[in-house]
Amino acid sequence: MLTLFDELPILPEGFYYYPDFINQVEEQQLLSAIQQIDLHAMEFHQYTAKRKVASFGYDYNFSSRQLTKGVEIPVSFNWVIDRAVKQLMINPDQIAELLVTEYPVGSVINWHRDAPPFESIAGISLGADCIFKLRPYDKSLQSRKSIISLPVRQRSLYIMQGPARTEWEHSTAPVTDVRYSVTLRTLK
Repeated sequence: MLTLFDELPILPEGFYYYPDFINQVEEQQLLSAIQQIDLHAMEFHQYTAKRKVASFGYDYNFSSRQLTKGVEIPVSFNWVIDRAVKQLMINPDQIAELLVTEYPVGSVINWHRDAPPFESIAGISLGADCIFKLRPYDKSLQSRKSIISLPVRQRSLYIMQGPARTEWEHSTAPVTDVRYSVTLRTLK
């Protein structure tokens, strides 16, 4: 857990971090809701990732590059959506996708920007901490010194909007314990 003595790195414009966004009871409530969901292996083009996912609302297909309407967002997530949209300063009906992800020990997210149809991204971390990394998307600006590492703690919320969403890409280091995330996305 971040304390008053922990310093956050200087984050890109449009990146916001809220430790202790939810409490332990609320985290257990979300984890229980996730246990009711059938998660499947994440497919990215011809690659199958170690992580498992379930998408609700709109779904982006990486192979066809098409956005389609999928299964409705389960009502068991409404309370956390209502809380997250207050930080995003939007209405709940602007959340177009809810993505649940399970990260087994050792899994990572490789460098990327989220799919083009999505605008604002909000992620709630559950079960374990992770190291979230950001670097400029422009290859000419990339170096080891340009990478920003942020410990994303369980029960925290991060938001990527504006330049943090369009001018930066992100990844995660391998997780050392099973981690879950609930990711909310708005459409452009």
